Amino acid sequence: MNNAPGQTSDFFNRDREGQNSLLQYVQAMSPETIAQLSRPVSPEVMQAMEHNIIGLLGGLPSKHFDVTITTNRENLGRLLASAMMSGYFLRGAEQRLAFEESLMAMDASADGV
Repeated sequence: MNNAPGQTSDFFNRDREGQNSLLQYVQAMSPETIAQLSRPVSPEVMQAMEHNIIGLLGGLPSKHFDVTITTNRENLGRLLASAMMSGYFLRGAEQRLAFEESLMAMDASADGV
């Protein structure tokens, strides 16, 4: 995408025109489904996501400061997309770890038989 500074991308323009099928899909989901998809599976994934988002935003001062972040719609969309991709990556890594651990447990029980 070659956008001049200050212009929104085609993605966000499609959203205004009602052609963003992903947005329409998410808006059609029930609140229960959205809540289930938004909830991290484990505390480890939640902690990794927190560290990732803090890294994306930059080192913010401690909780004793009142911090306000100002951005535009396109940059906020990019932040959201990055967080979503990180979430998918972490979920996949978590599933792979669980799979490998179950394989090692199966091997250990087979060796003990």
